[in-house]
Amino acid sequence: MAASAVTEVHSETRATEEGAVAGRSECCQLYHRAVELVGKRWTGAILLVLLDGPLRFSEIRHLVPDLSDRLLSERLKELEAEHIVEQRVLDGSPVRVEYALTSKGMALEPAVRALKAWAKNWLGD
Repeated sequence: MAASAVTEVHSETRATEEGAVAGRSECCQLYHRAVELVGKRWTGAILLVLLDGPLRFSEIRHLVPDLSDRLLSERLKELEAEHIVEQRVLDGSPVRVEYALTSKGMALEPAVRALKAWAKNWLGD
Protein backbone atom coordinates (compact mmCIF):
# COMPACT_ATOMS: atom_id res chain seq x y z
CA MET A 1 0.00 0.00 0.00
CA ALA A 2 1.35 3.43 -0.88
CA ALA A 3 2.34 5.78 1.95
CA SER A 4 -0.45 8.21 1.04
CA ALA A 5 -3.07 5.43 1.19
CA VAL A 6 -1.82 4.30 4.62
CA THR A 7 -1.96 7.89 5.87
CA GLU A 8 -5.51 8.24 4.51
CA VAL A 9 -6.71 5.00 6.18
CA HIS A 10 -5.01 6.02 9.43
CA SER A 11 -6.66 9.48 9.26
CA GLU A 12 -10.09 7.91 8.67
CA THR A 13 -9.61 5.55 11.63
CA ARG A 14 -8.56 8.44 13.88
CA ALA A 15 -11.52 10.55 12.70
CA THR A 16 -13.88 7.69 13.53
CA GLU A 17 -12.27 7.19 16.94
CA GLU A 18 -12.32 10.91 17.71
CA GLY A 19 -15.67 11.59 16.07
CA ALA A 20 -19.19 10.82 17.17
CA VAL A 21 -20.19 7.32 18.11
CA ALA A 22 -23.25 6.24 16.21
CA GLY A 23 -26.37 7.49 17.93
CA ARG A 24 -24.51 9.17 20.79
CA SER A 25 -23.65 12.77 21.50
CA GLU A 26 -20.42 14.02 23.03
CA CYS A 27 -20.24 14.75 26.72
CA CYS A 28 -21.51 18.27 27.36
CA GLN A 29 -18.61 20.52 28.32
CA LEU A 30 -20.71 22.40 30.89
CA TYR A 31 -21.77 19.13 32.49
CA HIS A 32 -18.14 18.01 32.62
CA ARG A 33 -17.11 21.33 34.20
CA ALA A 34 -19.88 21.02 36.81
CA VAL A 35 -18.93 17.45 37.72
CA GLU A 36 -15.26 18.39 38.01
CA LEU A 37 -16.12 21.35 40.24
CA VAL A 38 -18.56 19.62 42.57
CA GLY A 39 -16.68 16.31 42.45
CA LYS A 40 -13.41 17.79 43.64
CA ARG A 41 -12.27 16.21 46.89
CA TRP A 42 -14.16 17.65 49.90
CA THR A 43 -16.29 20.03 47.83
CA GLY A 44 -19.40 17.86 47.89
CA ALA A 45 -19.16 17.46 51.66
CA ILE A 46 -18.77 21.21 52.14
CA LEU A 47 -21.80 21.85 49.96
CA LEU A 48 -23.83 19.26 51.84
CA VAL A 49 -23.22 20.80 55.26
CA LEU A 50 -23.89 24.32 53.94
CA LEU A 51 -27.28 23.26 52.56
CA ASP A 52 -28.66 23.49 56.10
CA GLY A 53 -27.57 27.13 56.43
CA PRO A 54 -24.55 29.36 56.99
CA LEU A 55 -21.60 28.11 59.04
CA ARG A 56 -18.37 29.49 60.39
CA PHE A 57 -15.07 28.03 59.18
CA SER A 58 -14.56 26.01 62.36
CA GLU A 59 -18.11 24.64 62.17
CA ILE A 60 -17.58 23.40 58.62
CA ARG A 61 -14.30 21.79 59.65
CA HIS A 62 -16.07 20.09 62.58
CA LEU A 63 -18.90 18.80 60.38
CA VAL A 64 -16.53 17.48 57.68
CA PRO A 65 -14.12 15.22 59.59
CA ASP A 66 -10.55 14.83 58.33
CA LEU A 67 -10.71 18.03 56.27
CA SER A 68 -7.61 20.15 56.87
CA ASP A 69 -7.74 23.91 57.37
CA ARG A 70 -5.65 24.42 54.23
CA LEU A 71 -7.94 22.36 52.01
CA LEU A 72 -11.09 23.87 53.50
CA SER A 73 -9.75 27.35 52.84
CA GLU A 74 -8.79 26.39 49.28
CA ARG A 75 -12.18 24.82 48.51
CA LEU A 76 -14.09 27.78 49.97
CA LYS A 77 -12.06 30.17 47.80
CA GLU A 78 -12.80 28.06 44.71
CA LEU A 79 -16.51 28.00 45.53
CA GLU A 80 -16.49 31.75 46.16
CA ALA A 81 -14.78 32.33 42.80
CA GLU A 82 -17.62 30.38 41.14
CA HIS A 83 -20.23 32.40 43.13
CA ILE A 84 -21.52 29.22 44.77
CA VAL A 85 -20.50 30.24 48.30
CA GLU A 86 -20.29 33.71 49.77
CA GLN A 87 -18.36 34.90 52.78
CA ARG A 88 -20.34 37.06 55.20
CA VAL A 89 -18.69 39.26 57.81
CA LEU A 90 -20.93 39.61 60.86
CA ASP A 91 -20.77 42.77 62.92
CA GLY A 92 -20.01 42.42 66.58
CA SER A 93 -17.16 41.94 68.90
CA PRO A 94 -15.31 39.90 67.92
CA VAL A 95 -16.07 40.13 64.23
CA ARG A 96 -17.22 36.77 62.91
CA VAL A 97 -17.13 35.35 59.42
CA GLU A 98 -19.55 32.77 58.10
CA TYR A 99 -19.98 31.02 54.79
CA ALA A 100 -23.30 30.56 53.05
CA LEU A 101 -24.50 29.15 49.77
CA THR A 102 -25.60 31.72 47.22
CA SER A 103 -28.75 31.15 45.16
CA LYS A 104 -26.46 29.50 42.58
CA GLY A 105 -25.16 27.20 45.34
CA MET A 106 -28.63 26.43 46.66
CA ALA A 107 -29.66 25.43 43.14
CA LEU A 108 -27.31 22.46 43.59
CA GLU A 109 -29.46 21.09 46.42
CA PRO A 110 -31.48 18.57 44.37
CA ALA A 111 -28.32 17.16 42.79
CA VAL A 112 -26.41 16.97 46.09
CA ARG A 113 -29.34 15.37 47.94
CA ALA A 114 -29.91 12.91 45.07
CA LEU A 115 -26.24 11.91 45.15
CA LYS A 116 -26.46 11.43 48.92
CA ALA A 117 -29.54 9.17 48.50
CA TRP A 118 -27.79 7.23 45.74
CA ALA A 119 -24.76 6.74 47.99
CA LYS A 120 -26.93 5.41 50.83
CA ASN A 121 -28.67 2.96 48.47
CA TRP A 122 -25.69 1.76 46.50
CA LEU A 123 -22.58 2.34 48.61
CA GLY A 124 -23.92 1.70 52.09
CA ASP A 125 -23.41 -1.51 53.99
